[in-house]
Amino acid sequence: MDLNIVEEPVTAESLEAYAGVSIAFTVDRRLRLELLDDGLRGMSFSEEDVDLPWLKDYDAAEHPARWAVWWDVSNWTSFVAYDGDQRVGGAIMAWKTPGVNFLRRRTDFAALWDLRVAPEYRGRGIGKQLFERGVAWAGAKGCRFIKIETQNINVRACRFYQARGCRLGSIDRYAYHDFPDEVQLIWYLDL
Repeated sequence: MDLNIVEEPVTAESLEAYAGVSIAFTVDRRLRLELLDDGLRGMSFSEEDVDLPWLKDYDAAEHPARWAVWWDVSNWTSFVAYDGDQRVGGAIMAWKTPGVNFLRRRTDFAALWDLRVAPEYRGRGIGKQLFERGVAWAGAKGCRFIKIETQNINVRACRFYQARGCRLGSIDRYAYHDFPDEVQLIWYLDL
């Protein structure tokens, strides 16, 4: 593998190319959330197999090309991984973007908006390298931490962020109207 990671500006055109790398994954496990005493004594997660695995594709619900239509992406950047001239992965960092509620109008943190690696390249350390580039970028902006969203059905992503030193900061059991069985998990990385 001849891996090269480059920083590229985020534009409507670049987002279309960025989406050429599939983010889809097979959901074969999930983190089951259990409330202890209706939540008064906390919560507990346990990892379990799902009965019928399925393919989850975040792009089907929210295609990356729409981001440049919905928001001013001038303070965003992307890191794109290439194997030779083939695009095999990418990470998008968002910062200081009016209207993006996830950022809460704060300038002291950035969001890892998206991280993807082509299915045939997963497990080779590309995601880790993309993540590290995003961390360095946020640090150079003077950010104190990075915020990341995933779900309980993406166990591999949860384990990935945990292994990078991220901590679970919030859990929202009712975040997704169209996906009521998914639990939103917000991770934070202190810089």
